[in-house]
Amino acid sequence: MLIDLKIKNYALIEQLEMNPSPVLNIITGETGAGKSIMLGAIGLLLGNRADSKLLFNQEQKCVIEGVFDISQYNLKEVFVAEDLDFDDQCILRREISPSGKSRAFVNDTPVTLDVLRKIGENLMDIHSQHDTLQLGDTSFQLNILDIYAGNTSLDIYAGNLSYLKDYNETYRRYKKLEGDYKKLTDQLAQAQKELDYNTFLLNELEEINLQQDEQEQLETELKELENAEDIKLKLTQAVQYLTESEFNITSALKDTVQLINQLAAFSPKYEELRTRTESCMIELNDVAGELEDAERRTEADPARTTEVQERLNTIYTLQRKHQVQTIAELLEIQRELEAKVGSVLNLDNALSSTERAMKEAEKEMLEKAAVLSERRKVSFGQFEKELYTLLAELGMPNARIVIQHKAAAPTATGTDEISILFSANKGAQPQSLVKAASGGEFSRLMLSIKYMLADKTALPTIVFDEIDTGISGEVAVKVGRMMQQMAQKHQIIAISHLPQIAAQGNSHYFVYKHDTEDRTISRIKKLSEKERVDEIAHMIAGANPSASAYKSAKELLSL
Repeated sequence: MLIDLKIKNYALIEQLEMNPSPVLNIITGETGAGKSIMLGAIGLLLGNRADSKLLFNQEQKCVIEGVFDISQYNLKEVFVAEDLDFDDQCILRREISPSGKSRAFVNDTPVTLDVLRKIGENLMDIHSQHDTLQLGDTSFQLNILDIYAGNTSLDIYAGNLSYLKDYNETYRRYKKLEGDYKKLTDQLAQAQKELDYNTFLLNELEEINLQQDEQEQLETELKELENAEDIKLKLTQAVQYLTESEFNITSALKDTVQLINQLAAFSPKYEELRTRTESCMIELNDVAGELEDAERRTEADPARTTEVQERLNTIYTLQRKHQVQTIAELLEIQRELEAKVGSVLNLDNALSSTERAMKEAEKEMLEKAAVLSERRKVSFGQFEKELYTLLAELGMPNARIVIQHKAAAPTATGTDEISILFSANKGAQPQSLVKAASGGEFSRLMLSIKYMLADKTALPTIVFDEIDTGISGEVAVKVGRMMQQMAQKHQIIAISHLPQIAAQGNSHYFVYKHDTEDRTISRIKKLSEKERVDEIAHMIAGANPSASAYKSAKELLSL
């Protein structure tokens, strides 16, 4: 439960602190005094988005802090799931800087707004007038029935999962597989369209059996074949110069070696020159031998020339076709085509595997949906009966509640479409809440539903924002008593404008405006018994309550 709330520098609130009673707390005050501002601040504490324009002083940061006693609630797993320290006291804090930057903390640990919401939704439920309007929405009604049927409760099914969450996880798994299946189907269809063309291109490349460096080799060979006669002539001439002519080089070198050898006796330096000259002669003899071999091998070969030209033309044609310059690029394209052609088979296998998994997930989803649906339907009669009883106590003895149900395609919430039908008057046919319920009837419906759900949830604190709209008199007294009964298991904080409800509170807070020299400030104070009498008398009779109004106020408090 909330044991301390501090609000600093928010809207009309310069600084505010309250320490609510663990049972029923009533907040009253004039319209515009700041009651809803307090709710806005609490909403920020529970993860709502912030706006720096709402700062009381635009040069200072806004701080909202709530201290909760959670020792009596089984919430440790919630904190462990978010990797947060757990203690009997939980401190939520929200800070908004003048620049608009927002920071959130749980037990002084920085957290994201998402984590703050997850923790906050386990600590406090705020019922606003917007929730009353939501009552006409069928998805909101389905959520109400799930809470009533225990479908959202933990530790009752599949480990720590609720029926609804367990189904929802299976549904999400099925939808993901369904999406994967559709994606693979589209990919396979596209791949099959391109399969014939890609297979043709691949076969064309595979048949030519390209080798990594053959283009350069073929181009070199073709040049030699096309110039064979000229090459052979020049090789012959070179051999002659080296070995066969009258003044050939090798003979001259041989003579040179002999001359130098004769000089070796005169000086060691000539010995070195002789050795170097002999090395040149040996090298030239090797060169001459290789030139002779090359000359013998070089022959004009028209057939081979044609073969090489055709091979190169094929390579050039493929390069132009695929808009590349090298064989390496053609081989890369060949590998890509192999992958594309092979992927059709792989996609087909993946599609079959995904289809099997999708059907298994669908079967599991529908089985869990059937369990969820049955639990809902079993609760319909008891829900209608209990809600009728409460509405009768709140001055609507002729009210009728009928839950209309029909099967639907699977969604995140199951395979059920429900609508709560209502009629307030005898003989009137039940209709959808939007058409059948007035403002006051909506308020009584919502309060009755909240009363029914209070025992089904483990929320420490419930906040009501003017849930008593449209009611008065004895009905208001009964509403106050219902809140008192709820407060035996939950801390209740109720913003009210009715004296009959204000008198039921264990603690009574009064929100008022205080005018300073330069601006208006919203403040709150806990009323003493005497101040409660004054406030309730003012709520009964206005600014100048009569003696009878004071008497009525005391009577209400004595009740």
